[in-house]
Amino acid sequence: MSLAAPQDLTVDGTGLSIGIVAARYNPTLVDALLHQVFEHLRSAGVKEKKIRVYRVPGSNELPSAAQWLAKATKPDVIVALGVIIRGDTLHYELVAEASSQGLMRVALDAHVSVINGVVVAENQKQAEDRCLGKINRGAEFARAALEMAELKQRFSK
Repeated sequence: MSLAAPQDLTVDGTGLSIGIVAARYNPTLVDALLHQVFEHLRSAGVKEKKIRVYRVPGSNELPSAAQWLAKATKPDVIVALGVIIRGDTLHYELVAEASSQGLMRVALDAHVSVINGVVVAENQKQAEDRCLGKINRGAEFARAALEMAELKQRFSK
């Protein structure tokens, strides 16, 4: 993500339904993102009962879960959360690319915005900086979700 983030918009989350799919791989980091997203959504007025969270094994499974969620519950927006850290092989690149492409495909096919909240990091420290508070990516993902859900509602009228 760029260091030149857009200015925050104030979005009233009352009445919005949010689906979240989150990987269980790298649990401490993903759970921190999930907590940040959840807290930001709640502070924007999204009712707890309107936030549905589903867990999947890893980031590679996020697109499938997002697709099922979109079809079954028709949320205003979906947030996909995962953490992929570079290892000794190129596997992390393959998973990151497949996950990203899959999430975009779900968004376009299902006509629901899918926020790609998959943090791809070069190392553990970089991942921790982005997930455990130094850089609050979870709040960024939540703000993007709120903005896109509000935009979808405007187009639906």
